[in-house]
Amino acid sequence: MEIIFKEEDIRQAARQFVEGMGQNTVFAFYGKMGAGKTTFIKAVCEQLGVEETVTSPTFAIVNEYEAADSYPVYHFDFYRIKNVSEAYDMGCEEYFYSGRPCFIEWPELIEEVLPEETVNVTIEAMSNGERRLVF
Repeated sequence: MEIIFKEEDIRQAARQFVEGMGQNTVFAFYGKMGAGKTTFIKAVCEQLGVEETVTSPTFAIVNEYEAADSYPVYHFDFYRIKNVSEAYDMGCEEYFYSGRPCFIEWPELIEEVLPEETVNVTIEAMSNGERRLVF
């Protein structure tokens, strides 16, 4: 699926993304620094009913939010890890196999840990200011 959107339409794009999630729970977001991964994940979390402030877990590695149905939503940022063993040490597999939504930034640093059924999501900033999301 491909979604192209302007920043002012991000809520609608996030709604489309959530509708397209199906039974999938682990989403690996690929994109350059500044492509809008965190911003888009924030909009997706809002569509899932998360009311608390969604921020990048750059230093914490994982943030846990509560969705509308009181289930957890996990947001990861592996940008600062030095090697994949750090991901194993923090117990990332427990999150990934929990059956709960997991949104992962910088997954290229931990690809060997990701479940086989992980949905790869590419987000890119286009020259006209729009974003292109492919999953």
